Amino acid sequence: MSGIGPVEPGEGTRARDAPEPGTPLPAEAPRGPLTGLYVRHRRAVLAGALSGAVLVAGGSLYVTRPRQPPPPALPFPSQVTDVRYAGRADPPRDEPPGAFTFAVEFTVSSGPPVTVTRIGQPSAGLSLTSVPRPPFRTRAGSPRRITITMHVGECAKVPRNAGLPFLDVTLRNASAIQVHSFILGERYAQDLSEALQVACGNNSGSSPKP
Repeated sequence: MSGIGPVEPGEGTRARDAPEPGTPLPAEAPRGPLTGLYVRHRRAVLAGALSGAVLVAGGSLYVTRPRQPPPPALPFPSQVTDVRYAGRADPPRDEPPGAFTFAVEFTVSSGPPVTVTRIGQPSAGLSLTSVPRPPFRTRAGSPRRITITMHVGECAKVPRNAGLPFLDVTLRNASAIQVHSFILGERYAQDLSEALQVACGNNSGSSPKP
């Protein structure tokens, strides 16, 4: 007897066995507001734990933290300090004639306080004193007025052309100690030249005029 029988499935094409008719399907897990909250909370906890930990070979767990940026570097004192010529000033009462007294203003633009430890000038024939005397401190935003008196020691060593006279100032803050030369400008140069002419005139000796 000839005929066509049922087609056998080929290799790798057999479908999974279907359940017998009438077999009840497995019930799904109950879902509700608390179930969703638990799932979301569990995911958040796992994500936080993995972001702050690294699992290395051997099963050791090392907690890593974000690297903090380094603190900003403090400025050098010469970068934030300025000295401005403020004009002639009254000389001290006990100052001999021929001395040149003037005022300067120290300002600090930012950063920690700056301490002035020394004030000088480059000429061998001159010396100076100041009120107040160093060391003194200047804070940012609080200008400080200083009175300086220039003394003529030897006229032969006094520069006849004080074109760009300057002050050598030693500055200190929490970052460094620096010696900086401040040029006080044309007005200071003119006043200093006039004072030297009065003190020495045409005198080429070793002492200023009495």
